[in-house]
This record gives sequence, C-alpha cells and structure tokens, in this order.
Amino acid sequence: MALTDTGDDRSAPPGRAREAAPGQPGSAGAGGPSRRVRFGYASGSLVSGTFTTLPGLLLLPYLTDTLGVGAALAGAVVFLPKAWDVVLNPFVGRASDRTRTRWGSRRPYVLLGGLVMALGFALTFAGPLPGSAGAWFTGAGYLLTATAFAFFQVPYVAMPAELADREEDRMRLVAGRVAVIGIAALVTGAAAPALVDAGGGGLTGHRWAGAFGAAVVALGALWTFAGTRSTRGATHTTRGATAGRTARGATGTPATATAGTATGTPRVPAAEPTLREQFAAARANPPFVALLRCVVLQSVATGVLLAGAPYFADHVLRDSSGVGALVAAFVAPNLLTMPLWSRLRGPRGYALASALFIAGCLLFLASPFLPEGAVLVTMALAGTGHAGQLLFLYAMLPDCVARDTTRTGRRQGGVLSGVFTTAEGLGVAIGPFLYGLVLQLCGYVSSGTGDAAEQSLTARVGILAGFGALPALAAVAAVLLLRSYNRPY
Repeated sequence: MALTDTGDDRSAPPGRAREAAPGQPGSAGAGGPSRRVRFGYASGSLVSGTFTTLPGLLLLPYLTDTLGVGAALAGAVVFLPKAWDVVLNPFVGRASDRTRTRWGSRRPYVLLGGLVMALGFALTFAGPLPGSAGAWFTGAGYLLTATAFAFFQVPYVAMPAELADREEDRMRLVAGRVAVIGIAALVTGAAAPALVDAGGGGLTGHRWAGAFGAAVVALGALWTFAGTRSTRGATHTTRGATAGRTARGATGTPATATAGTATGTPRVPAAEPTLREQFAAARANPPFVALLRCVVLQSVATGVLLAGAPYFADHVLRDSSGVGALVAAFVAPNLLTMPLWSRLRGPRGYALASALFIAGCLLFLASPFLPEGAVLVTMALAGTGHAGQLLFLYAMLPDCVARDTTRTGRRQGGVLSGVFTTAEGLGVAIGPFLYGLVLQLCGYVSSGTGDAAEQSLTARVGILAGFGALPALAAVAAVLLLRSYNRPY
C-alpha cells in the first residue's frame, strides 16, 4: 500500500457515497448510508472515546500518586503531546485530502493510526521505572499515542461529509458516533480503574489498564476500517485522479473542479494548493471559526472533569472506588438521550444542552453536603447536557465542510477536520493542565506509593472548586462564542 501525496486531489469526491449502487456499502441514496457503514463509522468512537477517557481519568493521578511527580509538572506531561498535535493535525488533514490508495483516502490512516495508538497506549502505562525517569518514559509513550491519534482522528472526523450528502444522514452518522463515545467511556472509565485495583494498584495495576486500552483501540480501528469499505471506492479514486490530471491541462495549473466524462466520472473538487491558502479559507469562514472557539472551551470543560474525577472521588467523596460510578453516571446519558437530542439542531440545541451541563457542574459544589446518590444524579445531569453538546458540535462540523465545498468548489474537508481536531485535542489537554495548576496552587501533596496522600483542607477545597467551577465557566464562554455561527458571510 502506498500513501501517495499528489499535487491534485486523488481521493473519492464528497458525493461518492451517494453514487454507489443501492444496498452497497457506502450507499447514501434515499435511505442514506447503509447500516453497516453507520456501524462501521460509529465504531471509530471506541478509539477516540478511549483516548479521551482513559488517559483523562488515569494519567494525571498516575503521575502524581504513583510516580510521585509534582502536580504542575504532571499537568505539563499531559499537555505537551496535545500541543504537538496542534502543529501536526492540519498537515495530516491535508495529506488525507491529497492521498489516493485502493482503500480510499481516509481509511488507511484510520487503520494504521489506530494500531500505532494501541502500541502507544501500552507504552504510556508500562511504567518500567518510578519517579522522574518513569515520567519521561510515560511522556514519550503518550507523545507516540497522541501522534498516532492525529493520523486516526483527523481523517475519521472528515468522513461524514463524504459518506452522506444530506444533513439528516450526517446527523445519524454523528449520533451513532456520540453513542459509541458513551459506550467507550462507560467501558474504559469503569473497567480501567477496576483493573488498576485488581492488579494491585501502582505500576503493575496501571500496566493492565494500559493493555486493556490498547485492545479496545485496536478493535475500534479494525472495525472502522472494515465497516466503511465501499465496493466502488477504488474505482472512484482512480477516475478522480485521471479527471484531475486532465483538468490540470498542459500548463499544470489546478482547475477549480474537474469536469465529468461521458462514462459518468464524478466531478472532483480540487484541493487548495497550499496549507497557507487553506487556513486562509478557514479563517474566512465565520461559522467554522465560531465552531472552533466553542469546541476549545467545551473540550477544556471535558478535560477538567475527566482529570478531576479521581481526585473528587478520593478526597471529596472519600471513596476511591467511586470513580467508576461517577464515570458511568456521566456517560450513560450518551446512550439514553440521543433520540431526544437528535430532534434539535445547531446552536440553539447546543445552548440548551450547555444549560444542563452547567447546572450539573455547579451542583457539584454542594457535594460534601449531599448523599452519594444525589451526587450521581448531578453527574447524570451534567452528562445529559454533555451528550447534547457533543452531538451538536460534531453535527455542525460536517455541515461546515459541506457548505465550504459548495461555496469554494474545493475539497478541503481533511484540513478543516484537522483544525477542528486540533482545537478539540488542545482543549482536552488544557483542561488537565489547568486542573494540575489549581492543585499545585492549593498545596496538593503528591505521593510515590500508589495511594493518594492525605490532603489539607485548602487542597480539598481546590479539588472541589476546580472540578465544579472551571467546567461551568468554560461552558458559559463556549455558548457565548458560538453565537456568531449562523451569521451570514
């Protein structure tokens, strides 16, 4: 298999799925994408959900309470690999836009990226050494994982705009994706801490959790690759490449769009020739810019909740085993509320979902005075809002891509998805970093024993305030920044 970076667009066009024969994988006719394609695409959330949930829950406390790393330094170890993705993601998106293989333009990246991610997961929590040496090893493993995640996630996020042409069909794809994020978070969020405890805690227990995460990621990547296969993908790719070369002509100047042929060759919009021009096109798209700002802040809120959950369970609820129940209460609404959220659309739906999320986060501040069951209810309230937030954000992205293609005549869904994934990943990384700073400022005491040290009242107040107030503030700002999404341009 060769991943060829060509000078013109060689991958299947956005409308490819619609033109497949009815009933074939990838068909997006009157009935939309087939059930197999929807299931295959949704399976990719096993990868992205595990990548967000398992390190989000375990990595910061693993560094502070098992390797004995200071909270601020631990936050930096979590943040820096994601910062690297800020640089990498747009290049991955452009490469997938310009790649042609017999398996299509996106699927090879999804497969290879997911399998390398699985290896990185295992290395991240391998823990051959304690202390700072172990922290460096963990940081290197997480850097490999984050790099591979970029090669998986950017092409994966770009796929709905190419698997379906109608807004309602893209919403169905995204709804399946969000539901499986809930499944992945539920399984890994509950199973990984249990595996740590079953393995005796410390380094050994975290190795088992890392191996489990690696297995889930590999399974998700394989299912996505197999399930999104189109029987006509290779034909369309080849024809698109031939038409693209014809349209360039003798001068070699890229055309805005290739012409169709008498044999039914689809029209393939040409990609932007340089990253600089593609970023300029993204900046000139106000709805997309508004979406980017929103997703950064929303992801900060998610990152804080995931990073803070183990500390919240340990030092506020005084139940270290309660983190699994917290995660289950938060992600179960992803599975239960999708049919309701799917009836709404766009920024208004996002604002309603955010109101529920904010209310749940603020109620966390009363947790020391509430029974455990009531705390789980507040977590479920926040999770219900979070499910809607994810659905609307992910549904707005392919709409932005489709409108951009129509407006410009250029195929740059990979780059736009890369920038979106960069924003999302950056926010998820900033969240634990900010939470680590709060812990450091409040005097959190690290431990190298595998068990959390007893904390002062000030540290416990910081743990609670950071867990409840930071996500709520981030969500409020996200709603305000999304107001410009529907402005004409």
